[in-house]
Amino acid sequence: MSFPTEPTGYEKTILSDLQGAWSVLRDCVVESGGFDGCDRALFHIDEAMSWETVCNLNRMPPLVLMIRNICIQGQAPNDVIESIEEVDRLVKEVIKDFPV
Repeated sequence: MSFPTEPTGYEKTILSDLQGAWSVLRDCVVESGGFDGCDRALFHIDEAMSWETVCNLNRMPPLVLMIRNICIQGQAPNDVIESIEEVDRLVKEVIKDFPV
């Protein structure tokens, strides 16, 4: 009987870039020190990173828009807004590369 072995290398894909961008955004929001709506933004970021959303990529653009609106209205720091823009760019690229 043979046992499966762990791969020694992994191929980096646009999906891993998107996952990284969501993680960076979440960290930026947490480290921002708080702003009005910060907790709501984190809730929706976690929703966007969930398996259910990743399996249905069409759910991401509305979540990005909602997160952006919450952060802008709550006067989030510029690094949070810049992170949202990076997530938005990657979401659009992923949907273009993986039409659903």
